[in-house]
Amino acid sequence: MPVLVMKFGGTSVANLDRIRRAAKRVGVEVAKGYDVIVIVSAMSGKTNELVGWVGETSPLYDAREYDAVVSSGENVTAGLMALTLQQMDVPARSWQGWQVPVRTTSAHSTARILDISPDNLMAKFGEGMRVAVVAGFQGVSPEGRITTLGRGGSDTTAVAFAAALNAERCDIYTDVDGVYTTDPRISSKARKLDRIAYEEMLELASLGAKVLQTRSVELAMRYNVKLRVLSSFEEQSDDAGTLVCAEEEIMESNVVTGIAYSRDEAKMTLLSVADQPGIAAAIFGPLSEAGVNVDMIIQNISEDGRTDMTFSCPTDQVARAEKALKDAVAAGNIDYGDLIIDGAVAKVSAVGIGMRSQSGVAAQMFRTLRDEGINIKVIATSEIKISVLIDRKYMELAVQALHDTFELDKVG
Repeated sequence: MPVLVMKFGGTSVANLDRIRRAAKRVGVEVAKGYDVIVIVSAMSGKTNELVGWVGETSPLYDAREYDAVVSSGENVTAGLMALTLQQMDVPARSWQGWQVPVRTTSAHSTARILDISPDNLMAKFGEGMRVAVVAGFQGVSPEGRITTLGRGGSDTTAVAFAAALNAERCDIYTDVDGVYTTDPRISSKARKLDRIAYEEMLELASLGAKVLQTRSVELAMRYNVKLRVLSSFEEQSDDAGTLVCAEEEIMESNVVTGIAYSRDEAKMTLLSVADQPGIAAAIFGPLSEAGVNVDMIIQNISEDGRTDMTFSCPTDQVARAEKALKDAVAAGNIDYGDLIIDGAVAKVSAVGIGMRSQSGVAAQMFRTLRDEGINIKVIATSEIKISVLIDRKYMELAVQALHDTFELDKVG
């Protein structure tokens, strides 16, 4: 039988009533003739509770035991979902990551999937099982220990299973009914997209849109897995939600597909840095080793052998970045005159595959911000993206204005 993967996030399985609702959706797909892999997250709030307990028990915790604890939330949900399906006379079994097995690296709490062997699942399907309820977010290391994939890892689990079992589609059920042109909470004109290209979804996810985890989109693009984002709380039709697919499957689209934002950004500037070969590596190497996620980078014109270097990073990584830079100075690897930190900025981005063949998008974006009296602090571009750093207080105004400028409320 054809295989379908269905993933239910924490809000979709937050209590027994919601688990029953999700199970009914699974039952509908089984009735259509699918063998179904159901990937479940922990109940809403449960992972945070487990993480809190670990921190309270052992502030300098053993990462292996951390994974053993926080992965248990998904195990509970998987068992309850399997029991609910059995009550509906749907042959179902729950599976933990190690039972499949989902083989991962040994990087506890940030493991990456190496391989999923479908043999055990396919054997059980052959014996009459119709639904395999798999605990998301977890796997097993080469040493035989439980590992977890990082927050949002259940999305990655779902896509990996769809690729491994050559599933017809991977449906991601969340608390939203699809991917929108921007956050509907900011712009009332935000429009749900019927389809979006992998590359556009990857950019939007990395730029702040929280509908899908970035790694799951990367995996879907690599293995050409069709993703569909749906709401757990609305009645579904065959064309519900948003399909994330190859660019070739989208007939026509706007030049700009969506406006993304990231509220919690910081701009850090090193003044009077020695302008010499290797200075960028000397600065950004320690930042990388400290786990600082550097985004935009601007280097000013050199004067008297000195230059200024500006970069952005999430606000919660500023202290880590500051320490890494000071340690690099103490080690004699770099020197600079001063470090200026602006922690009140936001990143706003326009994304669209149409930018490849359409000129003038950047000029239009910059004019719109100018007309709204919004000053641009940093600019970064790629083939299908333009991002700017602006004062955080203007973020919502910028999103609304750009959404209107590019007429994203209209189709094609």
